[in-house]
Amino acid sequence: MAVCCRCFHSMSSSTKKATDGKISCVVVKLGTRLLTTGPGQIDSTRLSKMGTAVRKLRDQSVEVVLVSSGAVGLGMGELGLTERPSDAAALRACAAIGQSLLMNLWRDALEPHGLVPAQILLTREDFRSRISSRNVEDTLRNLLNLGVIPIVNENDSVSDEEIRFGDNDVLSALLASLCKADLLILLSTAEGLIDREGGGEVLSFVEEITPEIEAMAGGSESQTSVGGMITKLEAAKITAKSGCACFVGSGDDPSILDRVLEGEAKGTFFAPAGLPLKSRKRWLAFFPKTRGVLVVDEGACRAVVQEGKSLLAKGLSSFRGEFSKGDVVAIETEEGEIVGQGVSTFSSEELPLVQGRDGDDILSDFPDRKRPELIHRDHLAVLV
Repeated sequence: MAVCCRCFHSMSSSTKKATDGKISCVVVKLGTRLLTTGPGQIDSTRLSKMGTAVRKLRDQSVEVVLVSSGAVGLGMGELGLTERPSDAAALRACAAIGQSLLMNLWRDALEPHGLVPAQILLTREDFRSRISSRNVEDTLRNLLNLGVIPIVNENDSVSDEEIRFGDNDVLSALLASLCKADLLILLSTAEGLIDREGGGEVLSFVEEITPEIEAMAGGSESQTSVGGMITKLEAAKITAKSGCACFVGSGDDPSILDRVLEGEAKGTFFAPAGLPLKSRKRWLAFFPKTRGVLVVDEGACRAVVQEGKSLLAKGLSSFRGEFSKGDVVAIETEEGEIVGQGVSTFSSEELPLVQGRDGDDILSDFPDRKRPELIHRDHLAVLV
């Protein structure tokens, strides 16, 4: 039986309803600085206590996915480096050296509790096609059904700027969306989101991520980690639209996972959206790489965002990029705000031929198209 979601006792009724009052699956992300005391210096005591905490969750029939940073830092230690390399080749080497060390440490932490770890290394490319993202989802689901603890990390040994996440916060949010987790727990040395305008206190609950909330985020200054509160807010946005709550807090307390589920943890909870995106639209919103941008006028923006309609050619102001029919493109207002993305019915070469025209006229010139919309609403995800 899933554990009662007592962590939402102080939250709104809409949040309780979104989680159905229970937690059956959690994704836990642990940052580099939380797992290490310096380059190559792993905090084995902390890992051991985390193994105990995971065992407690499993005893309550809660499925657990761990997203663990630390490979680059461990590799740096093996090579005697004290500063994070700036060139890609050296970073890949550190990751390749450190990843096996990281998995051995997790095995040592989990095996005493009868838990079997499984390594999964991913890049953004693994999520960009619907087929490959489903493969990731199927692998996760099969491992969880077997009672195994997936240990996920970005595959820094092969990634580059084109296919890397840059931080495991976003990766963990995508995984939470894929495996339909009820809660994403982002643990680092940060205690939560600090209200910089209201006395420096940690916000305990955020109903919606507004521009004011985003302004409270800061950067990261560690030599071994690359994340900060900015990427944690990005992760919380993804989980919110996926119907998953998110907690950001410090992992210094070895009982943090228990405290999160009991509603006693110090940190920031981010509420899930009242109407989360459905599976296909979640993929459209967060997983593929956009190949171009469609700039739309105010009327088209209102129709798409507020009325849930398709994007029509009459509302297209301009476009950028080179893309083919069937590619995913972003929808941008004339003020530069991205409001959605979806599958384009037309290529960038064809857009000048349809821009500003009515649907019937378009179909007469493109008889191979079943629909005249630039992006049909069934293949469009609103992001605001």
